[in-house]
Amino acid sequence: MTAPRPLDGRRILVTRPRERADAFARKLETLGAEPVVMPTIALVPPEDWREMDRALQNLNRYDWIVFTSPAGVRFTAERLEALGQSVDAMEERQIAVIGPSTARALRSHGLEPEFMPSRFIADAIAAELSDVEGGSFLLLRADIARENLRHQLIERGAQVDEVTAYRTEQRSLSAKDISKVFDDGIDVATFTSGSTARAFFHALGEERSRLNGVAIACIGPITADVVRGLGIDVDVVADVHTVDGLTDALVQEVRRDARDHDQARA
Repeated sequence: MTAPRPLDGRRILVTRPRERADAFARKLETLGAEPVVMPTIALVPPEDWREMDRALQNLNRYDWIVFTSPAGVRFTAERLEALGQSVDAMEERQIAVIGPSTARALRSHGLEPEFMPSRFIADAIAAELSDVEGGSFLLLRADIARENLRHQLIERGAQVDEVTAYRTEQRSLSAKDISKVFDDGIDVATFTSGSTARAFFHALGEERSRLNGVAIACIGPITADVVRGLGIDVDVVADVHTVDGLTDALVQEVRRDARDHDQARA
């Protein structure tokens, strides 16, 4: 007999961008879940490359390059190639990354980050980096990235250029798309960024009652704050702000529910 897996029978909604949804879905499947993949956002190039190009053609001006997502690494590498340069152009700069997924994306191009914070949120980069004063920083980020990191670095005496490396677009989801997700029911809806949550609830519109009985799980406190700001209760917040951390939090929540159920029956 096959041993039970911790997420057996759970249908879990995955809302992250298509290029990042599949790995999360496979992880859930190995734990017995049935992932329901419905990307709510798409990551697309900037409308105008001029600002990005100026920064990439003058990398020697910066002491630090900061990436707060794997997508930032990908779009930067692709743009360097389009400009006839190699990712090796970043090799002589110090590079900071927000967390392990971004570090893996960087290593896939043969580069090693000099710094990764202990907490995988952008604010921790500014808080934990030493020798910020007088340094020059290039932040290569999404168009809708929070301003906190730039402001905090400036407050610590850094010179900061923040450049849009890619844009986040809400996908156009029809009522049919939404119905397809909910017709067979879901147990958990997961959100790995504030933008995935905002896009999902925009698409859901006035049909929030479809979420009755559905657990809401967020990758970290910033995403959870966005969801709560939309008037939705959050059931699970990962302590480690990665997909692995979110998966672990889901497993722990299921086990906690099982214990509570057993105790109620006893």
